[in-house]
Amino acid sequence: MDADYLRQPASARAERAAADRPTAEHQRPDGVDDFTVAAVGKLTEALETVERARGHLYEFHQLIGAGAAALCEAVAALKECGQGELAYEIERELVGRNIVPGRWTFQVVEEFDDGYWTVFREHEQRARDLLLRGRRHVFEAEMKERERSVDEHGLPLPGHEATPD
Repeated sequence: MDADYLRQPASARAERAAADRPTAEHQRPDGVDDFTVAAVGKLTEALETVERARGHLYEFHQLIGAGAAALCEAVAALKECGQGELAYEIERELVGRNIVPGRWTFQVVEEFDDGYWTVFREHEQRARDLLLRGRRHVFEAEMKERERSVDEHGLPLPGHEATPD
């Protein structure tokens, strides 16, 4: 435990603890029940999972691009080593080929972003606006409050503060 913390009088620690609360933007609005906070938290968690999937989609897009560039280098190398017929066959069949009917990865990414991802984000924002006055991560902020460690007087331990201040 932090020695400076232990040297503080109990009254100073109590004063610090009274001020050690989450910011208003992470506090549950008046009149909102546990089920609503949990439901919005679950919706936000679902969006965060889709955000991770979106990152993988962009990773896929960039990996396919890198693979396509390497393919062009391989075709050029095959031509240089006298394998023109094989190089031409690979070039004709693969270079510039769509990854799904009519689409390269940039088109898939754009359609995902403009469709599913945008609509998902709009609905998650709308639910937070309607049910939590737009506040983000209320469920997690309450979990943090429940799980912060305290000393024998119920005061938060160093490193378990509600905010950086």
